[in-house]
Parts: sequence; structure tokens; C-alpha cells
Amino acid sequence: MSLACIHTHTNFCDGKDDIETCCRVAYEKGLSALGFSSHAPVTTKTGFRTNWHMADEKLAQYIEEVSAAKKRWEGRLPVYLGLEIDFIPGIMGPADKDYREMDLDFIIGGAHYVFPVKGEPFTIDDSAERVARGIKEGFGGDADGMVEAYLNSLEAMILAGGFDLLAHPDCVKKNNSGNRFFSEEADYYQKKTGSIAELLSGTGILAEVNTGGLSRNKINDCYPSLFFLSNFRKHGVPAVINADAHRASDLDGHYEKARQAMVSAGYTESMVISGRQNGRPVWKAEKL
Repeated sequence: MSLACIHTHTNFCDGKDDIETCCRVAYEKGLSALGFSSHAPVTTKTGFRTNWHMADEKLAQYIEEVSAAKKRWEGRLPVYLGLEIDFIPGIMGPADKDYREMDLDFIIGGAHYVFPVKGEPFTIDDSAERVARGIKEGFGGDADGMVEAYLNSLEAMILAGGFDLLAHPDCVKKNNSGNRFFSEEADYYQKKTGSIAELLSGTGILAEVNTGGLSRNKINDCYPSLFFLSNFRKHGVPAVINADAHRASDLDGHYEKARQAMVSAGYTESMVISGRQNGRPVWKAEKL
């Protein structure tokens, strides 16, 4: 099957390698396409200062360098310009007008932040220690409350729309080895993930089978877990394999495991980007 990666982070945000290095390695690995998806800036819109989002002042340069790479690699490797945009209720999200004006080839929608009633907002995929502190201070020790807040953000982001691909839909499990914080068997979790899959159905938004947690030794399977992925299949949601690469060497990391997960969930094909038309990405189906 043809492989591609359109979830790629460079040193414009929290990735380790530059754009040209990623293009060269993707070509050497035989990928059919490469899409760049830097974490969109948040500081101007939210006031947050982080070490993993792209700085606002670098956005124009990022667009310029990816656009230049498209031209350099034309005829050898299709290169696409995108962003991974955080959904922060009432503040910013993939549906914001300014993103549509950037002439992006694709947009990845991602939810990372939760906003507790008490305490400071935090990201569900931060270190286990910081997540534990956020649960204690912001949710009164109620980890299930934190998980529900995250899943509610996913639902709200889907309803708002404006993006082409749903990133790592159960990223909340990153620090959950041994059910440290919650159980994926819990009734509320099973129902909520099922409703998210149903909500995504018919929107034209693809679900992502993300191998980034495997490459970074954070989890032992893909995002999403098999039962969640099976729900996407049940509701007819197309899926695409992505590396969520933060190093060029991980651009095709654990793709065979992702393929096996899709087959186990009942998928017979994975979608791969093949162009752009009317402001939206064009996908082609590849047999698994």
C-alpha cells in the first residue's frame, strides 16, 4: 500500500528537524506525500505562552518555507501545507476565519487543553505528574471529570467543524498506563467515544490512526484504541494513517502496526492525500 504522512512537526514548533530534512527523509523512505502540520500559534489569541506551539511571529516564514519546499520537490515528492489547530472553546479553533484565509492544503483539528472550574488550564498529554496535579487542583481529584472535559471538547470541535482530520482522538490515554487515571472500560467512556464516532459520521472529516505515541514510547498501541477505531468503522468514518512525527526518522514509524489495527477494526482501506480541490484535500483509497 502507498504510505504518506501529513501530521508532521518540524523545528518551527516542537519538532526536531527542519522542513528540508523531513522532505529528504520522506523521499528516501518512499512516502507518497508529506504534509507539514505545525502546531498553530496560540499566544496572540489566548495569551498562553508555550514551548510547543509555533510562535506567532514565525507563521509567515513557516508558510513561505513549506511553499518553497513544494516547488523544490515537485515531481519527486508531493508536499502539502497544513496546520494542527487547537480547539479552545470560545477562544480559538479550526473553524476560525483567519485559517481559511491562509490557503492551507489541509487542517488538522486537535484538542489538548482542558479548562477546569478551579485552577489553571492544562494539556491532557503533558507529563503524568503535571496531569495529576491538574486533576487534583482543577478537578478536585476527579480524573473522570478531566476525561469527560476532554471528550466534550472533541465533540464541540466536531460540531464547529472547519477541519479535515481529527487528530489522536484518545490522546488522553497517553499517561494512563495501568489505568493510572481512568478506565477505558468505564461506561461513560465507552458511550462518549461511541457518540464521538457517530458525530463524525457524514461530516467528511477523517479519523486519524496515529502512531506518535508508539514512536515516543508513551503508549503500546495507536491512537485511537481498537474499540474506538472500531466505532469509527461502524459509523463509516474514513481513516488515515499518520506518524505525528516530531523527528524525520519517525515519518513512517509503526505503520505496519497501524495497518493491523485498521484491519482488526474492520477497515479494508486507508485514505491517502492525493491533491487539493476547491480548498479541500483530495483523498484516494489504498487497500490495506
